[in-house]
Amino acid sequence: MRAVFFMLILIHGLIHFMGFAKALDLGNMEQLTKDIPKPLGILWLLTGLLFVISAVLYFIKKDFWPILSIVAVVLSQLLIIMFWKDSKFGTIANIIILIIGIVAWANTSFENQYHEDVFLAMRSAPKVKELITEKDLEHLPTPVQNYLSYVGIVGKPKVFNFRITFEGQMRDKGKDWFSFTSEQYNFVEDPTRLFFMKAKVSGLPTAGYHRYATDGASMLIKLLSLFSVAKMDGPEMFPTETVTFFNDMCLFAPAALVDERIQWEELDAFSARAVFTNNGCRISAVLYFNEKGRLVNFVSEDRIAVSEMKTFPFSTPVGNYKEINGHILPTYGEAIWHYPDGEFVYGKFNLMTITYNVEKQ
Repeated sequence: MRAVFFMLILIHGLIHFMGFAKALDLGNMEQLTKDIPKPLGILWLLTGLLFVISAVLYFIKKDFWPILSIVAVVLSQLLIIMFWKDSKFGTIANIIILIIGIVAWANTSFENQYHEDVFLAMRSAPKVKELITEKDLEHLPTPVQNYLSYVGIVGKPKVFNFRITFEGQMRDKGKDWFSFTSEQYNFVEDPTRLFFMKAKVSGLPTAGYHRYATDGASMLIKLLSLFSVAKMDGPEMFPTETVTFFNDMCLFAPAALVDERIQWEELDAFSARAVFTNNGCRISAVLYFNEKGRLVNFVSEDRIAVSEMKTFPFSTPVGNYKEINGHILPTYGEAIWHYPDGEFVYGKFNLMTITYNVEKQ
């Protein structure tokens, strides 16, 4: 489909050159029955060039191609109206290009909100250079110490931020699965989680942005990046997203668990309770480990199910541990709500990449 749309813009643009040729009498343009003044011929040429440039920018995936294509469509349609008898069918191509251009422009604008927030958070984040030592682990419960030793954080730098990309599937209760890709940045010192997701829901492009920072938490889902289909930014979102932020720390940035804001309680040889506090908000979770020292599940009762607006037990069982960037981490996990009528798996996540202590986007 991408190649087809590229050819549509390119061919539509090249057809406009006929108007320039007709105006300057550069060939036999019998398709155009009406005379074209030279000034309008220049406009036909300019419009055609805008389409061609837009096609090239679209092909090489430059974000500003939609703006040029929309300008080209406006000029093109004005010319078509002036020479309607000869060029009216060009309106069909203009409508297609306009719709796709508007959606692409909206998507870029929506995603740029996320990138701007990442830029600001990264600019203000401290750059910690300290290494983690065995002494940093001494105050932790034994199963947590075993976990951090297993994943290999001793001798590694303390984590001040991390970037993760996922591929996976999600669904709402009573609805079908849809595939997604996501990118997120987490900042540890001033707890921040910026998560941007792209998906196709019922065949339509859908984007979502979860923002969690000291000043609050919000979620915005947009169909075609134009129409809001879900929006939440109330105070109930903050503890919910605090759980999600802490969940990321436990699963994907274990080096960040050497943190004074976490209070630990050893439950037994294979589990521990953690209480994490941020900006006056206290959330708790129980972490479960196996005999190898791997973290295998995270369970919290402080997260609100948005669809129900009620708190239910929430868990994220993980597995398929692999070495990534010097750390042994889970690469597959599920997100589960434990409703009174049974478990509901609403997310399946495959870890694609993770980078620690990122200094620029």
